[in-house]
Amino acid sequence: MKTDINTTMTPFEWGLLVALSLLWGGSFFFNGVAVKELPTFTVVVSRVMLAALVLIFVMKIMGHKMPMDRKTWTAFFVMGLLNNVLPFSLIVWGQSHIASGVASILNATTPLFTVMVAHGFTLDEKMTPGRVLGVVLGLIGVGVMMGSDLVSAMSTNVVAQLACLGAALSYAFAGVYGRRFRTLKIAPMAAATGQVIASSVVLMPIMMIVDQPWTLAMPSIGTFGALIGLAVLSTALAYIIYFRILQTAGATNILLVTLLVPVSAIGLGVMVLDEVLAMDHILGMALIGAGLAAIDGRLWKRVRRSSH
Repeated sequence: MKTDINTTMTPFEWGLLVALSLLWGGSFFFNGVAVKELPTFTVVVSRVMLAALVLIFVMKIMGHKMPMDRKTWTAFFVMGLLNNVLPFSLIVWGQSHIASGVASILNATTPLFTVMVAHGFTLDEKMTPGRVLGVVLGLIGVGVMMGSDLVSAMSTNVVAQLACLGAALSYAFAGVYGRRFRTLKIAPMAAATGQVIASSVVLMPIMMIVDQPWTLAMPSIGTFGALIGLAVLSTALAYIIYFRILQTAGATNILLVTLLVPVSAIGLGVMVLDEVLAMDHILGMALIGAGLAAIDGRLWKRVRRSSH
């Protein structure tokens, strides 16, 4: 059965895209609240376990069944590792040391890494001049953001920023690996649910050994709220909206959310968490945004059309 993909999004799809950017931008805000009282793995396990419960409930309501074969669950565990376990842990740890706005800007480099990973590991997504330009601009933007900290050698700030870049690289590998779910004929909702279940299984023993949550002080109501927000809004609901946009508007259009996420994350960080962004962070974000626009290509096509 052929699904029609809209190259031009409807107002409703634009609304969903903005909502998704708020939900994913909100994850950096929720992380920023939670890491003040809880260690890394406790935050991440709370996120994936609660999200798994919500998605299982949604799938039951929709009448969908989870596949149970070994090949599919192997794919779920690999995807969970690349798309949840590694990036969530790296970002949450990074946000223990840097502002949520900075973390969100660094996370916006995911499409830059995806272009490079896809070039090396796929046959149909090779580099083009526009993509090369986009990667170069984006990497310059990262260099501008990290420049002042790099001068002071390997400070904690630098390591935290590198952790967020490592998360973006992990997301890139997840994006390329995730292409196989279509060939395995796994429904998008099943893929989303399976990977958070697998992530919970992997992370639970790590959390018990490293964080020993029974020794922690009882978190505040605000921290509990942040954990629920992370799981229900920024993970479960975000996945549902993500796959809805992907189904009708396609992967190219959904890339635009990467430009919007830092805006909502920075706004929440500045207004609620009293964070301040330096000028090099703003300049770096502008360069990364220009790089993403070059990779997407549509803005430059419109400029060329209007000049003729």
